[in-house]
Amino acid sequence: MQWVPRITVEVPVLRIGAGPSSYEELARYVVALRRPQGLHMTLLHLGVLDDFCRDVADWTKGNTSAGSALLKTVAWLKALPALEAFPGSAERLIVLGGGGVCGLEVDVPGPVRDYQVSLVHALHELLDELLIDNIDDFILSSPALGFRSPRWIPHVAVGRPKSRGRGPWEIGRLGVEFGGSRIRNRQHLPQLP
Repeated sequence: MQWVPRITVEVPVLRIGAGPSSYEELARYVVALRRPQGLHMTLLHLGVLDDFCRDVADWTKGNTSAGSALLKTVAWLKALPALEAFPGSAERLIVLGGGGVCGLEVDVPGPVRDYQVSLVHALHELLDELLIDNIDDFILSSPALGFRSPRWIPHVAVGRPKSRGRGPWEIGRLGVEFGGSRIRNRQHLPQLP
């Protein structure tokens, strides 16, 4: 099966705690701790771009073609404002999704929450432009978007929980430094004409 890039707006993790040993201590709770170099916090998930555009075409019964959705979505992504680097903190690990992933629950500054809300509003505007009716229903039912809840929980996925319990697990306060926002897999976006 061929790897297909997923498109997200995210911020990279630059540092957790005082250094590598702070992160490695999380192995007490987590199986197969993820490599620190790839850690990030997702602000908005679009999923596989072709799948998202197909979802739009299906929802609109072809009134917006997948090709038209692709062009508008790529232009929209490239025009999104950037978020500057910021500090956060984490005091506990939580179980995410169906229980197969454990993440640091991150306390972020108010402007970061405001930025994430602005991304959701921008997504609503894009979907309106793509002729989506019942936008909230579309967001929660689109397989590409994969939204399970309308509430955003800032987190950094770090691995699988060792315990079958549902958590959360208190870990003591850790500082988390984030870089500026970026579009993951931006290099795979098609070039606009």
